[in-house]
Amino acid sequence: MSPDLLLALLFIGILLALYIIGVPVAFAMGLTCLLLMFSPLISFEPQLIMHQMVTSLDNFIILAVPLFLMTGLYMNMFGMTTSIFDFSEALVGSIRGGIAHVNVVASVIFSGMSGAAQADAAGLGVIEFNAMKERGYDEGYSVAVTGSSSIIGPIIPPSIPVIFYGIMAEESIGALFIAGVVPGLILASVLLLMCTYYAHKKGFERGESWSINRILETFKRAAPALGAPILIIGGIMLGLFTATEAGAVALFYTLLIGFVFYDSPSLKEFLQVSYEGFVTTAALLFIITAAFLYSFMVRRAQIPHVLSDFVTGITTNPLPTLLLLVAILLIIGLMMETIAAITILVPVLLPIIHSAGIDPIHFGIIMILTLMIGLLTPPFGIILFILQKVTGVPLSEIMRSILPFYFPLVGVLILLILFPEITLSLPRLSGLV
Repeated sequence: MSPDLLLALLFIGILLALYIIGVPVAFAMGLTCLLLMFSPLISFEPQLIMHQMVTSLDNFIILAVPLFLMTGLYMNMFGMTTSIFDFSEALVGSIRGGIAHVNVVASVIFSGMSGAAQADAAGLGVIEFNAMKERGYDEGYSVAVTGSSSIIGPIIPPSIPVIFYGIMAEESIGALFIAGVVPGLILASVLLLMCTYYAHKKGFERGESWSINRILETFKRAAPALGAPILIIGGIMLGLFTATEAGAVALFYTLLIGFVFYDSPSLKEFLQVSYEGFVTTAALLFIITAAFLYSFMVRRAQIPHVLSDFVTGITTNPLPTLLLLVAILLIIGLMMETIAAITILVPVLLPIIHSAGIDPIHFGIIMILTLMIGLLTPPFGIILFILQKVTGVPLSEIMRSILPFYFPLVGVLILLILFPEITLSLPRLSGLV
């Protein structure tokens, strides 16, 4: 075995072994670097450790992470998710099996604010599940719709995984944000068709009659919150501000409308939510520093070139290469949290997609959707455990019920792979690529 291949296997093997036995991902990356930096297989100056970890945070783009994270938390705190759900129910709740459609529509709207599947499942997901259960829907179907709709969040902007991908791939986050709009809407449309199929198959009743007065009433309550995604996407597309500046604008806008139009929280609740956001931000930034150190050592060890040569030795055609990478990502998505997978894999995979002529913006959306599907996949899918915790439905029932929803999700993934223009047309139209 060549020294380069041995080093590549050690980098990947030690990291996965540490991760599987429960070592947090940031510590796992750091320990892998520490164990290998003194090996005879790689030459590395230990004094560069601090330099790499400190300079990794000296990046204006990283400010977008806490800004969008805090925006989503504060929207939950002010009760904006409830107003969004009520407006969605007024719009589509009257059709057959309408509350399931409400579930998807509300996730689309909220996804433009939370940017994370976990936030959608834990926040809006509780409201959606309880609403379906109260109307007589069985628990399995209710939790399946709630779980599958929650992965729309990281596709439609703003998206925390997209920000991480943009940082690691050194691509325009604004372009990635806009690239996710059409795929996210297609994903929502396919899930709505799935809900329609189930509504007719199971003979679900229609919801409350459609009423223009109710739509206007709920819209009045939800309108200030609905302005946030319009402000974010519109501002980026028109070139008024960058993705990071959009995060600052969104946070300021959320606090302003929250205190003016919605129920003001107590000081204790406000501080508790802020503390939760600060802790989560610190954890994410620690992951970034460890990921940059790991990425630096991986590049120093020439591992991306070794893997690139291996893959290009199999095929140099963009489509087979993309299918091969998606298969790898699906397997990794079963075991690894999305942010961890992005920070670890993007530096390794970039030479491969460049050599195959795959657009990195297109690959970014494909990668994130693939990893999102992994979040719903047994036995380690994080969203499955979140849903079990917030709904009380047995994990075995959740896994069984969500299985049919994999087909539309995988179908959209294949569609995006075969037709890159679905992802790239809007960024090109906006002049961002």
